[in-house]
Amino acid sequence: MEITAALVKELRERTGSGMMECKKALVEAGGDIEAAVELMRKAGLAKADKKASRVAAEGCVVVRLSSDATQGAIVEVNCETDFVAKGDDFTAFANQVAQQALAGKPADLDALMEMPLQAGDSKTINTARQEMVAKIGENISVRRVATVTASAGVIGAYSHGSRIGVLVELQGGDAVLAKDIAMHVAASKPMCVSAEEVSAELIEKEKEIFRAQALESGKPANIVEKMVSGRVQKYLAEITLLGQPFVKNPDVTVEKLLQDAKAKAVRFVRFEVGEGIEKKQEDFAAEVMAQVRGA
Repeated sequence: MEITAALVKELRERTGSGMMECKKALVEAGGDIEAAVELMRKAGLAKADKKASRVAAEGCVVVRLSSDATQGAIVEVNCETDFVAKGDDFTAFANQVAQQALAGKPADLDALMEMPLQAGDSKTINTARQEMVAKIGENISVRRVATVTASAGVIGAYSHGSRIGVLVELQGGDAVLAKDIAMHVAASKPMCVSAEEVSAELIEKEKEIFRAQALESGKPANIVEKMVSGRVQKYLAEITLLGQPFVKNPDVTVEKLLQDAKAKAVRFVRFEVGEGIEKKQEDFAAEVMAQVRGA
């Protein structure tokens, strides 16, 4: 069967792959476009598997909120370069994943990956991800997801560009306050809501550090313990949402702000692109030279 330009064009539109790749698949499939699509899909999955070990520390965080502000979803989708992270294909995929997370409220990441990319679609999010890897040529991963449902209150959402996203659940208060608290969490990066949520192990570790520093001053033991106690209280205020000065008005703490509004912070989720991922240090000049020598 003749491999016409129209046939190649149709396959390109269906797969998003390059012209030569499409023509090669059609030749191998004897001009059968359905068989060519299947061949390219299999090749794409193989490429995705090969790229899975490559570090993907760029990408975006997408936040979605229901119209009544009682449900929220947040996802982090990663790729290898900032260039791809800003591309239309990647951002469209990330937005679709976040929308499905909001609609389906998956129990975990595995459940999310088996959900359809779009309502009524047979293609799963994971299959779409693998096809993106084959098309774009970078490792792409959906790294994490969280959903929040307010049982008796409101959810605030805030995105700082595409790199930081926050969901906050409040009891009481309103949507404006909830968004303000979410903005604060994005900027001030608290570890948890209150001091009661800080582990005893972490507090004891900090006490040991503060005690060692205080003992160097040569002060009596009872004074040292008072100094340690004061340092611990200051530390807890710095790392907890309620103890921090409100970012829009540092004269009041977040706890006081919430009290005045007769509201309570239940929980928050904060994602930042690439946090915790060990990034490979790239030497761009060396990489270019290596490509030139190999050409």
